[in-house]
Amino acid sequence: MTLDGRSEREGDVMHSQDEKFMDAAFDLAREALTAGEVPVGCVFVYKSEVVGGGRNYVNETKTATRHAEIVAVEEVLRWCQEKGLSSSEVFGESQLYVTVEPCIMCASALQQLQVPLIVYGCDNDRFGGCGSVLDVFKLNNSFIPSLVSGVKATEAINLLKEFYQGENPNAPISKQKRKVIS
Repeated sequence: MTLDGRSEREGDVMHSQDEKFMDAAFDLAREALTAGEVPVGCVFVYKSEVVGGGRNYVNETKTATRHAEIVAVEEVLRWCQEKGLSSSEVFGESQLYVTVEPCIMCASALQQLQVPLIVYGCDNDRFGGCGSVLDVFKLNNSFIPSLVSGVKATEAINLLKEFYQGENPNAPISKQKRKVIS
């Protein structure tokens, strides 16, 4: 642990259980890619059990807030209701495994839910809320989770590259790639 309560990654060593949960997040990210979404997937783990998962649904729903983490939060809330458990207690004892660093919006939601551990693949250099662009957790020091970054980062980057090689048909006309004719 660092002085600010964040975890430092210990080389490329992952416990088999952590790898299993990260693999589940990557399965969801690949599902998102197949559906034409930015390939981000995540799972919430409570007491060694996946209790919620999500992938991006932004393009399919045309709703900018349908990020993987928000979808997974909704699944956890439903799971808690079915089990008769307190969602604040479940989130407070859960870990999030996500393929890409949560954006500013999602990092803020995770802070509000007081998720104690966030494990992610690659940095999000455009919208990252865990320190790449803005460290949401330092804005309001009421709750600072432990962060583990760089887990299967190359795999996460490769999925993003695969998505961005194509053209996003849902992008506004002004944002679509233009073919240069020479």
